[in-house]
Amino acid sequence: MVELSGVLGVALVALGMVLTPGPNMIYLVSRSITQGRRAGVVSLGGVAAGFLVYLLAANLGLSVVFLAVPELYVAVKLAGAGYLAYLAWNALRPGGVSAFAPEELPHDSSRKLFMMGLMTNLLNPKIAIMYLSLIPQFISLEAGNVLLQGFLLGSVQIAVALTVNLGIVLAAGAIAVFLARRPSWLRAQRYLMGTALGLLAVSVATDASAPAASS
Repeated sequence: MVELSGVLGVALVALGMVLTPGPNMIYLVSRSITQGRRAGVVSLGGVAAGFLVYLLAANLGLSVVFLAVPELYVAVKLAGAGYLAYLAWNALRPGGVSAFAPEELPHDSSRKLFMMGLMTNLLNPKIAIMYLSLIPQFISLEAGNVLLQGFLLGSVQIAVALTVNLGIVLAAGAIAVFLARRPSWLRAQRYLMGTALGLLAVSVATDASAPAASS
């Protein structure tokens, strides 16, 4: 049986992570604005599939691989930090564009939208770190079946992330219109997002913790 403290802990971590601007948010917002809510929802389906891949991989022993080859874990973490730094630079550089600024993008098929959402999430360092390092910390050996706990706690994370992201998808258009009428706010949002991404990149790159075994 999963302890209530573990469920609440994972829910709070998941909420904090999903509210921090990152690749998933940027992709979902851009698609929702340029191609409509339906495209955003289809893209979110791909993101959800990415969560399931991480849930299965983490609970079936991927963290053991990283424990056995710590250099691989460091390489993945630094690659993720580099990607976040790149996103931060794109937001902060002169002439950068806010995620909520309308931008002309090709109207992709549902299949492509789903696959892009899937790949965006699979390459999202925040999600990798959450499943390999954070969620396992809320598993209690005294509570019994560790594998079941891992799946249940991962399901809590997925529920929180999908609920918040769906809200972002549905509200993206209205937020974009609101900000478009207030250029200074749009600029402030871009700088805020870029700064948050930059700080996250530094945090990921300098985090000395090792992955915890989840099974």
